[in-house]
Amino acid sequence: MKVLIALHHPFILWNAPPWLSERLREDFPGLQIQQLPSYEGVSQEITGSEVAIAWSIRPEQFAQAKKLKWIHSPAAAVHQLLFPELVSSDVVVTNARGIHGPVVAEHALALVLALAKRLPQAMRLQQRSVWGQQILWDEKPTTREISGGTVVIVGMGSIGRAFTQLAHAIGMRVLAVREHPEAGIDGAEAVFGRDQLDLAFPQADYVVLAAPLTPATRNIVNAQSLALLKSHAYIINVGRGPLIDDPALISTLTERRIAGAALDVFSEEPLPADSPYWRMENVLITPHTAAVTEKLWGRHYQLIAENLRRYLAHAPLLSVVDKHRGY
Repeated sequence: MKVLIALHHPFILWNAPPWLSERLREDFPGLQIQQLPSYEGVSQEITGSEVAIAWSIRPEQFAQAKKLKWIHSPAAAVHQLLFPELVSSDVVVTNARGIHGPVVAEHALALVLALAKRLPQAMRLQQRSVWGQQILWDEKPTTREISGGTVVIVGMGSIGRAFTQLAHAIGMRVLAVREHPEAGIDGAEAVFGRDQLDLAFPQADYVVLAAPLTPATRNIVNAQSLALLKSHAYIINVGRGPLIDDPALISTLTERRIAGAALDVFSEEPLPADSPYWRMENVLITPHTAAVTEKLWGRHYQLIAENLRRYLAHAPLLSVVDKHRGY
């Protein structure tokens, strides 16, 4: 059985390290493991592959992959894989949502704390050698405690659930928004459906976006939902860039109708140099680093190896994607 590893990205951490295939060969000596250093050769190598570990596969490559039965994405988001031919096929898709959840949740909490404690403003004052104690107190919204604050979390996958536990543990009031609100969430005071933003958003001091990108969640933060927020509320996005209608958020931030935003993901990445976000003092930008950790590929290996064992034993795989729902 042939396993193709085709992972190439401008950011070095997203590329599979050479030891990945070496260790797979040691642990699974009966498999043929082919790891490509770039996307060159994918069309040829995928033809005889039964398993592919890849960020994406083009429809014309998929059409050639007559033996393909399982695709694993090291990302949580798999929308780039879900073209009609693959969705309607019997090929199983798995993702790495369980790997990224706790790490991204930590980053989201760090962003909440940074906004609440006005750390970006303090850093700007430091760069100017300004002792800004009175300035930070006088500016609105002022520094605040997060214990007792209300956070609305949109998306209850591994990130949302992990963030709920962290936020609950430090005394935040957590309101969850998810596709199926009838399912309760430990640590959340209430659960709302996506059609109930008018009930959840007006209560928010912070809104954390951690939902997958689907037709139903695209632009879920738009002019209408932003108008529901308090003037001191913040938007934090660690999900996907297109969850936000950028012109609507930029207009809202420019007019100071909400306190600010912390954004880790964007509709276009890298974020273009002419994006208004760069010049906004009420925006904190992190360059899609929420999932960055030195332990990343060790965790990837554990999931890939466990699923390979399950696949060879004809057992159910972990982190299977519902191709019709998109996550």
